[in-house]
Amino acid sequence: MSENDTMTAVRQHAFGGPEVLTVERVPRPAPLPTEVLVRVHAAGVNPVDWKTRGGTGMAGVLGEPPFVLGWDVAGVVEEVGFGVTTLSPGDRVYGMPWFPRAGGGYAEYVTAPSRHFTRMPAGSTFEQAAAVPLAGLTAWQALVDTAAVGPGQRVLITAAAGGVGHLAVQFAKGLGAYVIGVAGPRNQEWLAGLGADEVLDYTTGHVEKAVADVDVVLDLVGDGAPLLGTLRPGGLLIAVPAGVSPELATAAAAAGVRVTPFLVEPDGPALARIAALIESGAVTVEVAEVVPLAEVAEAHREAERGHTRGKVVLRVA
Repeated sequence: MSENDTMTAVRQHAFGGPEVLTVERVPRPAPLPTEVLVRVHAAGVNPVDWKTRGGTGMAGVLGEPPFVLGWDVAGVVEEVGFGVTTLSPGDRVYGMPWFPRAGGGYAEYVTAPSRHFTRMPAGSTFEQAAAVPLAGLTAWQALVDTAAVGPGQRVLITAAAGGVGHLAVQFAKGLGAYVIGVAGPRNQEWLAGLGADEVLDYTTGHVEKAVADVDVVLDLVGDGAPLLGTLRPGGLLIAVPAGVSPELATAAAAAGVRVTPFLVEPDGPALARIAALIESGAVTVEVAEVVPLAEVAEAHREAERGHTRGKVVLRVA
């Protein structure tokens, strides 16, 4: 196999800690009809990445290793398969290929259906664009498609300073909502600058006692039960990382509120709308740290420590 037929990628051959991530040469993919080959310049690191690495997250979907992690991609279209009409070689694109199946973003090249990608925001760096897809689509699909947030509604967002949270704050504000974020002390002023009307400090007490009459709770932590009491009758809690357990469903029914699980999907058109908001300056993207691909284990350690403002991103190209 020639050098042109291979690429550098991060594989894991077993579940475990960051040390199981190894940089290797692997076969380079080729696009099938309706697919594009993207040369990856940057790849975002998400909680689902390190959870899957350890054997939870999407491990049940991916199956046993070896596999290549990564679902946040920003790069340049290298080649298009037969039938692709929306993108061309040379286009700067971003996307969330194949989620929840293996996306292979921690690599020099990925292939996926062309409509899993769209042109990245003009003026953004590859690192900024790579921080958006999974986090941005999670926030957008939860608030717009699932909750149909509108003007005057009260929206509570936990982990508001994280990758999903800081985008959700801005999306909800743009939809006309009264936004209540939950974050630590160092992020209070920053979140207010992003548009949060209130910022609650989770370190000082029980959030559920500090707010009421909420229309939508976007739970990005996974401990939704105490937050049910913040909802108005008929209000909705979207349980992102943990889903809805039988106990949570029972408690919600007893409280007269609604709960729903959530899993993000690839969505090129939504990414195009998000790109327009970023280009206009209505939404800003926070990148906490950019780490070379060869130091992927350290990137996972940093992300797994939690309390990251925005996203950790891998520089690939």
